[in-house]
Amino acid sequence: MLNYNSEETQSSITKFEQMLKTNHTYFFDAQEFEDIIIYYLGLGENQLAKKALKMGLNQHPSSHELLLLQSEVFILDEKYDAAIKLLDYIEKLNPLDEEIWLQKASIASKNDDHKSSIKFLNEALKLSEDPLEIWNLLGMEHLLAEEFEEATYFFINCIKDNPKDYSALYNLLYSYDNLNKIEESILVLNEVLELDPYSEVAWHQLGLVLLKKEYQKEALSAFDFAIISDDTFTGAYIEKGKLLESMGRINEAIDNYEIALNTNDPSAFVFQCIGRCHETLGNNTLAIKFYLKAIHLEPCNEKSWITLIEYCITLGQYKNAKDYFKRALEVNTESVNLWKNGAQIYKSLNQLEKALNAYQKLNELGVYELPILIDHIDLHLQLGNWKKAYDMVNEVYKSFPQSKSLAYRLGGCSMELGKKNEARYFLSLDQLSQQEQLELSKLFPSFDLF
Repeated sequence: MLNYNSEETQSSITKFEQMLKTNHTYFFDAQEFEDIIIYYLGLGENQLAKKALKMGLNQHPSSHELLLLQSEVFILDEKYDAAIKLLDYIEKLNPLDEEIWLQKASIASKNDDHKSSIKFLNEALKLSEDPLEIWNLLGMEHLLAEEFEEATYFFINCIKDNPKDYSALYNLLYSYDNLNKIEESILVLNEVLELDPYSEVAWHQLGLVLLKKEYQKEALSAFDFAIISDDTFTGAYIEKGKLLESMGRINEAIDNYEIALNTNDPSAFVFQCIGRCHETLGNNTLAIKFYLKAIHLEPCNEKSWITLIEYCITLGQYKNAKDYFKRALEVNTESVNLWKNGAQIYKSLNQLEKALNAYQKLNELGVYELPILIDHIDLHLQLGNWKKAYDMVNEVYKSFPQSKSLAYRLGGCSMELGKKNEARYFLSLDQLSQQEQLELSKLFPSFDLF
């Protein structure tokens, strides 16, 4: 690995940058150019890396390593055809270099050709003296190709080589999850813990897997061991809090969520969890306080706004809900869930025209759900907009011809508009329940005279 701080490397970089300032041409050996190029690529200074590469190839046109760096730069610039052409040329010069196959695999993967990428990686594996990186890459390609069984083989190899390769462990567990192999997940996590009993990551993951089998007490113990292994492990406190909350141990859940806030930067998600706990306990003021904290921390988090608005609706605090709804629209004016809440709020405040606008907005957003449509129709009925209601219910009825509620409303609208034959067709009084007749009498003033 290149040591950026080595005297040799720093000397080469200083000399190179001095050359650029003076427009003089200095000679560097191929290794020096390689170090300079890798240094600039590592910093993201690609233009300087390209300058060094161009000079390097001018001075050392047959340098195998510089040619490989040129193909790598082609890949960074998404010039895949040029990279492949150059790699084919390099392969003729030195077919036993695994880097050729690794770069070809990278190009294939970027083109979503995972089958070819796997083939190239297997070629690299034949040449490699240190297969760990290639096992990881093979596992990832099989994962991307949704070949989960094949992926597990390579990730298991990685973990056997290094039990602390948590990236491979996560990917292995993800593969097992897709294969519904819970027992295998538990087995591999126990194997990791045998080698490293204080692996907070393994304990945390074991807790999550045990929850899939609904082993709550065992999962709780696993989260406890994760915390014992690392008492600053925020994720373990959060998962323990969620589990305690689901078990009805609300105050203990709050304690764990609050510890999570102190072990890491504050999180809107955790504030929401604490708010939800206080909501469960009936601590309305505290619940709202923490929901507001979540919004203050992440003002663009739509979910936090919706949680707060819906809680205010539950409490009957419609004016507060209305204020929060208006502020939330500044985050996303096209949110279906926000407009659903808005319609409910305006109806509850008897601001019917505004409620009508909210339903119209939902219609513009493509919401075509029967309960929403019926609410929209009923609002027109409440306002006495018989023709608008008739036109709307007539159109909606074509999509939901089995809906009795729509049929009765179509009959009621026909009755109000003097379409008596049509009204009789849709309104069979002997088939209406007492509850349905009561509902229709509230919606249609003429119903009792029908």
